[in-house]
Amino acid sequence: MNTSVPAALLQYMAALKEHDLEVIGSSLSEGVQFITPVTKMGKPMVLEFLAALYGGFPDWHYDHDEPELLEDGSFAVFWRQGGTHTRRLDFPGFEPVAATGKLVNIPAHYFFYKVSEAGLTEIRPDPVPGGGTSWYF
Repeated sequence: MNTSVPAALLQYMAALKEHDLEVIGSSLSEGVQFITPVTKMGKPMVLEFLAALYGGFPDWHYDHDEPELLEDGSFAVFWRQGGTHTRRLDFPGFEPVAATGKLVNIPAHYFFYKVSEAGLTEIRPDPVPGGGTSWYF
């Protein structure tokens, strides 16, 4: 990986692969915003969402390309991710879904990150047709 990539972003990326919510949380600033076209989530909701994801998909896996520094100082990472729904899925704000055994692979796409000394301040996935929760429900 490029040494110019902020430590908080590298820490976050490694912790996602390990499903380590404590380390993920420590890489996020207190005011972090996860922004999609339909919602914004703060730090507590991001961690709740990931806990639910890893609970319902214990084998959830990530692969990514090297982070790219953008002209505005933010970073882009091209992610590939998926897993098998083998346990009850309890996403915040949704009805629980019993395990289906379905293999889910989210369409590969970019996530954009803003980082400060306090950690990640913004996470913005590139909108993908069929992405978000519509990939599952």
